[in-house]
Amino acid sequence: MAISGHCFCFVKYLMFIFNLIFWLGGCGLFGVGVWLSFTQAEFSSLPVSFPSLTAANLLLVAGGVTMVTGFLGCLGALKEQRCLLMTFFIILLLVVITEIILVLILHIFHEQLDDKAQKELKEGMKTYNTDERLKTAWDNMQYMLKCCGVNSSMDWHNITNNSLPDSCCSAGPCWTEGCYQKARDWLFKNNTSILVFGICISVIQVLALGFSLLMYCQILRVEKYTY
Repeated sequence: MAISGHCFCFVKYLMFIFNLIFWLGGCGLFGVGVWLSFTQAEFSSLPVSFPSLTAANLLLVAGGVTMVTGFLGCLGALKEQRCLLMTFFIILLLVVITEIILVLILHIFHEQLDDKAQKELKEGMKTYNTDERLKTAWDNMQYMLKCCGVNSSMDWHNITNNSLPDSCCSAGPCWTEGCYQKARDWLFKNNTSILVFGICISVIQVLALGFSLLMYCQILRVEKYTY
């Protein structure tokens, strides 16, 4: 019985530590989302159909869900309450399933999603001269990435009467490389860091699921023998 008690105590505090790390990670994601929402709010105009689907908003949602889940896990571990542990387990399981579905969708339909994103950006270019927010978004992106247009500078010719926006030519000759490819190159350049981060989060999530279920079963067993 003493060994079982020691094991339970070990699992309890190990789960608390994992969920504390999980909660801190959620705070980090939420903080980055807040920072992006203030510093790069103008980029929200770029997606024409889904203006709210920005990196800042996605990070805010992901960070908020992670913080709530981590808090429930910490509280459930310390209080040893089955209700909290099961709530934590269900929410985290749904999060993991959602992540798996999103990864599969991105992997299977990446070409269609690429085409959709490029069409969205090109559609937004048509209102460059009439929509001030979208103009600012395009100018900032082209300045930042040192690019021009979606696929190339040729994208602008039918929109701006064969002339390029000033943001395509901030210094020296005008840039010709498209912004979409530039953004993809940046993403793939940091692919290793993103992959390592994703694997670490996945391991923590799986361990947290296992520990919460183990704690739930242990508490249920103790209550059964007690009453």
